[in-house]
Amino acid sequence: MSSVSLPTPQPAQSASRRSWLDALGARTVIGIPFLWLALLFLVPFLIVVKISISESDGIHFKEMFVFTDGHLQWNVKWGNYAFLASDALYIRTYLSSIYYAGVTTIICLLIGYPFAYFMARSPATWRPALLMMVMLPFWTSLLLRVYAWKGLLASNGVINDLLLAIGVISEPLKMMNTSFSLLIGMVYAYLPFMILPLYANLVKLDLRLLEAAADLGAKPLTAFWKVTIPLSKAGIVAGAMLVFIPCVGEFVIPELLGGPSTLMIGRVLWDEFFSNNDWAMASAVAVVMVLLIIIPLAIFNKSQTENAAREKGRI
Repeated sequence: MSSVSLPTPQPAQSASRRSWLDALGARTVIGIPFLWLALLFLVPFLIVVKISISESDGIHFKEMFVFTDGHLQWNVKWGNYAFLASDALYIRTYLSSIYYAGVTTIICLLIGYPFAYFMARSPATWRPALLMMVMLPFWTSLLLRVYAWKGLLASNGVINDLLLAIGVISEPLKMMNTSFSLLIGMVYAYLPFMILPLYANLVKLDLRLLEAAADLGAKPLTAFWKVTIPLSKAGIVAGAMLVFIPCVGEFVIPELLGGPSTLMIGRVLWDEFFSNNDWAMASAVAVVMVLLIIIPLAIFNKSQTENAAREKGRI
């Protein structure tokens, strides 16, 4: 019985096949996140955009494009966006949301950076415990944690009772339903989102760079500003985005701890959807809020990419 020998693949063909498989694998790895974003962000966002510019008969939303006698008719309603641009209440609410989100981000950075720096410079055996302390609040519901601040900041709460007992104050302080209580709650809730990316960035910092700066005559504070801060810029930006973006649309904390003077866009969205039952207006409010966040982020991203390209060109 004669044996049949199979032809062995040529080396060039094997290399070509491997490169094709590698390219396919790379496209698959890149394509999955894009598919995820398209399904869970882009498609819902486009649906919200459609609702915001659609006319309604009170129950159903009309079709945006209708063929009548061979002619294409548009049923597009831009009145919601025009009203948003002209109404002082909505403009003030957007500005208030951005203001409180910005202040919260700055406070979180001022508190979180020293904490993350301490964690990164602590002995390696301490770091898991310190990291657990930062993540421990996530084990409890945000609603319960924020609601607990009402018991602390109320006129008959723990803080006022303690200050009255030791004679520091003669009457309860007004802390609830103020800007102070709102910022306390938001900083408390979002501080871990600032600490974690800062820690991940600082723990990888090469300490030999600080030693080199000291050898060149730089004092510790100078080395910190000239070496540590620039090298941790990525962590600062990541932490700031993780805090600022959800703070703009925050609803639970302003509802529980804020007052009438701390109206934010999350509360307006709730009222338009569930109190006024005006889905088109609520969708317009949501679209503008998303654009207020995405456009600055896109501009910042572009400038960062251009700066990185220029720095690479110089090198």
